Amino acid sequence: MNVGPDIAALGSLIGDPARARMLTALLSGKALTPSELAVEAGVTVQTASFHLGKLAGAGLTQQQKQGRHRYYSLADDDVADVLVAMEGLAAKRGHTRTRTGPKDPDLRKARVCYNHLAGTLGVHMFDSLLARQYLAAEAENLELTDAGRAFVTGLGIDLEPLAKSRRPLCKACLDWSARRTHLAGALGTAFLDRFFALGWAERQSASRVVAFSDNGAARFFSDFPNEAS
Repeated sequence: MNVGPDIAALGSLIGDPARARMLTALLSGKALTPSELAVEAGVTVQTASFHLGKLAGAGLTQQQKQGRHRYYSLADDDVADVLVAMEGLAAKRGHTRTRTGPKDPDLRKARVCYNHLAGTLGVHMFDSLLARQYLAAEAENLELTDAGRAFVTGLGIDLEPLAKSRRPLCKACLDWSARRTHLAGALGTAFLDRFFALGWAERQSASRVVAFSDNGAARFFSDFPNEAS
């Protein structure tokens, strides 16, 4: 008898098309109702609730009640990491959905990847941090340099609580649309939260799109110039 982790069971749960669409929707980082997830999955609310029960039972999602409403979110960062990795692998191997829409270019430009910035701007930020030697990449490890710490602090981000987090401070994440790396980890989350707090950008409702204002985009590119700047 084989013993050990059952990846087949996990794969079958994630692999169902409706459940996969619901999990992908939860990569927005927002808690969603069964009705909202039913729309995302293209199924009835009753069917969505059935699938959510399966996902919650497997520890992939969690439920929170508020009044008469139930809200679902991903269970933790571990689940998000697996889904993001699968998105990147699917894009790299050419397994992409053909459905596009008016928000598709905006998604590719800037979006939430669970709790950090992804898309063209996310990749741009990562490249800028590397080019200016604020990040040091050794093998598969990323480290924030002394110059990087000064830069992050100057942007108004407190590094002390991030260092105490169980999450890695800096983590590389494969971007499914750009097929290059953007920044995840506690620092990636802190950057995105700071952009929101500064009013540079806001999340569009019912979407993973991150919309930068003209002023916010100018400030972003000023603080994160490309290598040629």
